[in-house]
Amino acid sequence: MFDVAWSELALIGAVALVVIGPKDLPRVMRTMGQWTRKARLLAGEFQHNLDEMVRQAELDEVRRQVQAVNPTAVADKVQQMIDPKSIEEALLADPQASVSAPTPPIEPKP
Repeated sequence: MFDVAWSELALIGAVALVVIGPKDLPRVMRTMGQWTRKARLLAGEFQHNLDEMVRQAELDEVRRQVQAVNPTAVADKVQQMIDPKSIEEALLADPQASVSAPTPPIEPKP
C-alpha cells in the first residue's frame, strides 16, 4: 500500500529521535503500534461487515428468484418436456415392457 524504502524509514526514525527524544521514543512507538493495531482491527471488521452485507444482498436476490418459480410453472415445464402420447404408443407397441418378469423361486441347498 505505502511504498516506504529503508532509507526513508531511517530518516523518519532519525527525525523522531531528534524531535521526541530518546527517553520518550519507546513509549511513543508503543502507543503508535497500539493505534495501528486498533486501526487494522477496525478496518478488518468494516471489511467483514461489508462482505456480509454483499453476501446477504446476493442471498436475497437468489431467494427472490427461487420464490418466483411456483409449482404450477414447474409442472407446466415438465408437461412440455414429457410427451405422454409417445409413452402411450411405446407401451401399446410392447405391452411386456411395462410388466416386470417374475423372479424364479429360490431353491434350498441340500
